[in-house]
Amino acid sequence: MSLLTVVVPCYNEEENVPFFYEELMKNEPFFDEKGIELELLYVDDGSRDGTVTEVKKLREKDQRVHLVSFSRNFGKEAAIYAGLENAGGDYVVLMDADLQDPPSLLPEMFTLLEQGYDSVATRRVSRKGEPPVRSFFARMFYRLMKKISRTEIMDGARDYRLMTRQMVDAILSMQEYNRFTKGIFGWVGFSTKWIEYENVERLKGETKWSFWKLFLYSLDGICAFSTVPLMLASVMGAFFCVVAFLMIFFIIIRKLIFGDPVSGWPSLVCIILMVSGVQFFCTGILGQYLAKTYMEVKRRPIYLVKERL
Repeated sequence: MSLLTVVVPCYNEEENVPFFYEELMKNEPFFDEKGIELELLYVDDGSRDGTVTEVKKLREKDQRVHLVSFSRNFGKEAAIYAGLENAGGDYVVLMDADLQDPPSLLPEMFTLLEQGYDSVATRRVSRKGEPPVRSFFARMFYRLMKKISRTEIMDGARDYRLMTRQMVDAILSMQEYNRFTKGIFGWVGFSTKWIEYENVERLKGETKWSFWKLFLYSLDGICAFSTVPLMLASVMGAFFCVVAFLMIFFIIIRKLIFGDPVSGWPSLVCIILMVSGVQFFCTGILGQYLAKTYMEVKRRPIYLVKERL
């Protein structure tokens, strides 16, 4: 029999853990018919509630439930990597514990995978229930990434994805510390079939992604899969050098022809402030890439395990 590992990253999902298990197991007859054995791997990302306790309760009644618990909160990207690294299945699927990734789609996804695809991925066609400002900036981010990156990053893409072992191994071969999984999925290639569905709101609890965290996450994605910002900084620097030379030439000619004294101190101050702002902006871009490089060369582990069942 083949094995399907369901990887579920968790952070303070005490209320959702048992409900997710119940919804997932509704697909058990389908996989029994296909000759596929299920195992469920919860990855606890340093939760401060009773998430680990709830997973242990499930394991007492079902030995197919496994747990990897971190020593502290390392972030969802680390939890995803740990889940893939500890998954032993011939097929692996990533899912959120809050049921925003409907387990009811799994039979359709597996049927599509059998048609020869390497992965079946999901994307939301609506953002119902999200704040309008957050939805707007999310759409703008995906549009920006399409223009500045050669890696395919689909608008509305979820981490909910069913993959073959070959694709999982390819993802694990990318051991970078600053991870942006949505970009990594596209970078490794392999044939992917997309499924669209309406947004599903969380069953219980609150989202762990604030606007600020999403903004920082988007910066990680831009720095990880595009060098266009560095090129932009160079272009802006060259542009202002050309403008400066033209202005110097203009002032010299005006002085020779008209003999006007240099004037316009208020406008000069504005120009200095603008140019200084551009310089700081470009320095900030360089700083982002330098910071990512600094974290990579230290070679710290992506996560640390406190408990493993």
